[in-house]
Amino acid sequence: MRRLRQLGAWLGRAPWVLVSAFLALGVAATVSVVLWPDYVPWGVYAFVVVLSGLFLEPRLLLVVYIGLFLAMSILGAYLGELKPANTGAQIVTVAIMTLMLWLSHARAQVGVVGVSGESMLVDMRDRLRAQGELPPLPPSWRAEVALESAYGDGFAGDFVVASRSTDGATLEIALVDVSGKGREAGTRSLLLSGALGGLLGEMSEGRFLQSANNHLLRLRWDEGFATAVHVAVDLETGNFTIGYAGHPAAAQFAAGSGRWRMLSGGRGPLLGVIDHATYPRETGTLRRGDALVLYSDGVIEARDKTLVDGIDRMLGRAESFVRTGFEGLAQRLCDQAAAGLGDDRAVVTIWRT
Repeated sequence: MRRLRQLGAWLGRAPWVLVSAFLALGVAATVSVVLWPDYVPWGVYAFVVVLSGLFLEPRLLLVVYIGLFLAMSILGAYLGELKPANTGAQIVTVAIMTLMLWLSHARAQVGVVGVSGESMLVDMRDRLRAQGELPPLPPSWRAEVALESAYGDGFAGDFVVASRSTDGATLEIALVDVSGKGREAGTRSLLLSGALGGLLGEMSEGRFLQSANNHLLRLRWDEGFATAVHVAVDLETGNFTIGYAGHPAAAQFAAGSGRWRMLSGGRGPLLGVIDHATYPRETGTLRRGDALVLYSDGVIEARDKTLVDGIDRMLGRAESFVRTGFEGLAQRLCDQAAAGLGDDRAVVTIWRT
């Protein structure tokens, strides 16, 4: 893979090498049709058209297509009755040329050439997922993250950032739901996750949501709002604080009673909507056997159900799953979310063994 990237970078610095290569392919296609008219179809030009469209910028691509068009025209006149020109194949080839020129122009507008744009998107997706990886925890603690995008897209509006303090005593996790879903929110998620990942652990836990709100206000997005839940857990005592920015309340499982309860305190407004907003926090404790579940609205929201019904449904699923332990609970709640595949879903579970 590294060698392919190095080859792509070298070809990017010498684009005329590619132009010459594709023109040579056009010549080879023309010669093949002349020598073997009964075996080589006119559609062979379409292969050269698509291949060159994947690697060349619009101006250079136009040079290749003019050469191919002239080759097809001269070939049709030269062969005459030997192999009459297939008008349908020629029309389709010209249509493919137009389509590939449009695609090349679209890639050039965002500053990428050839297939490097797809590689860049894959790299962006991998970076977004890597930022959601949880840090190593002490033996008595466990945590899991499950993220699923709407309709299986590679990008989602939900993301997680996590950090552990330098002394290892505090774990901080923020689950954020950016406006929109799937690919529409993917680029905003990537931009915001990098910024919030930098804030996490650098700001005091009580100021994290306020700083995140200020950051979104400065971005001035047209759809520049997000919801978030932020929790800071003391890994030595089990004490935690939690705050919300327009986000659904977290659920806590108490091993002593064997029941789930909603942590509805610490409510604050959406991120990126109100200037100088305040975000109060709720406190609690995770004892041995206890668990905390953070989730996005896609887990509990459905068009034909109320939020209360969605929460009851989630807690019912969690109660049945917890009998076999918390391992895999995050993914199972994502898989059986109320929204199904129609919305982004994210679940974070933290438990103490």
